[in-house]
Amino acid sequence: MNLVKRVGIFKDNLRIAIRAISSNRVRAILTMSIIAFGIMALVGILTAIDAIKSSLTSQFTMMGANSFTISSRGMNVQVGNDRRRIRNHSLITYHQAMEFRELFSEPAWVSVSFNATGMSTVKYGSEETNPNVNLVGVDENYLAVSGYEVERGRNFSPDEIQMNRRLVLLGSEIASDLFPAGVDPGGKDVSVAGLKLQVAGVLKSKGASQLSGDNICLMPVSAARQYFSRPNMNFSITIMPLNPVNLDVMAGQAEGVFRIVRNLDPSDESDFNVVKSDTILNMLLKNIRYVTLAATLIGIVTLFGAAVGLMNIMLVSVTERTREIGVRKAVGAKPKTIKYQFLFESIMIGQLGGIFGIILGIIIGNAVSSMLRSSFVIPWLWVTMGIVVCFIVGVVSGYAPAVRAGNVDPIKALHYE
Repeated sequence: MNLVKRVGIFKDNLRIAIRAISSNRVRAILTMSIIAFGIMALVGILTAIDAIKSSLTSQFTMMGANSFTISSRGMNVQVGNDRRRIRNHSLITYHQAMEFRELFSEPAWVSVSFNATGMSTVKYGSEETNPNVNLVGVDENYLAVSGYEVERGRNFSPDEIQMNRRLVLLGSEIASDLFPAGVDPGGKDVSVAGLKLQVAGVLKSKGASQLSGDNICLMPVSAARQYFSRPNMNFSITIMPLNPVNLDVMAGQAEGVFRIVRNLDPSDESDFNVVKSDTILNMLLKNIRYVTLAATLIGIVTLFGAAVGLMNIMLVSVTERTREIGVRKAVGAKPKTIKYQFLFESIMIGQLGGIFGIILGIIIGNAVSSMLRSSFVIPWLWVTMGIVVCFIVGVVSGYAPAVRAGNVDPIKALHYE
């Protein structure tokens, strides 16, 4: 019986709240709009941030996020607040890199590479690229550790690396610039930085949003170091486990092996860096937290203004409906019932504003997601929190007006004009 009575009271409160909101549409819509904009700012920005996080994580995964690189400390490298250069250390030579590759026995891909030039021009016939192509000398394992894939053609073989074959893998952007649609670049001779190379294949595009880009050429590291030799050549070693393992443990093992290669004593400090590929990703995600905090503060400030506006409207509503309150009390309505009716109305306005704001926020946030070519994102945590916050705003804003309505003297209310 109590349950049936409560359901009936709920239906009556809902009907009265809808009627009251309909009779004061302009003020109700303005208040709901303020709440909606606050929630929209919060949910919209946080949805966009989740989309950015998803996009960054996807990009670094495609670039070989589960890997680490051994590089020289002989240049200025700073990741976040961690400055990694103390003094000039020895560069990593080709022979040291190859010796490490032979000694490192863990189940992993080990790739040796170096940047031959970052300002090369690629020519084929009368077609020519801008002088900003990045030419990298790589071995047969580079594609696996860097996240590149061959779309057409093939990768370099170990024999071709050893025989200094003059081959090249073209980035998809370069291939589309030099060769007409329908023409297979495989086997064609192109000129890269003045050196004649045969195209072994074309790399699969990583997309416009990828940090590494498609404006790149890869050639065998042995041939690259022969034709692009210069003083102080510096090589990098990238390691990616074949099976899921603790990356920190394998990085520690790799550091120990390379210390042997560098002939370091146990008391000597490592004169090279071992950097995991997700270090930059973690740094970016850490900085995004400040944006999340700023968005939350903006949403809270806006919702505070909405709460003040909602309270003002409810107080005005109590004054305007004083006679109505007197009539209800005259026919037997209890002060508690009147209080719940006004409180229910306040909560309903808050929830309607919150729902509209959440819908707008998800739409705006996923508009950013579509520009990043990321998947559709719904931040369920923030959606739930938005509904809870709007409920709290409704209760806080409506409590004082509801108490005031419940305490109205029915005799004075009936004579109120």
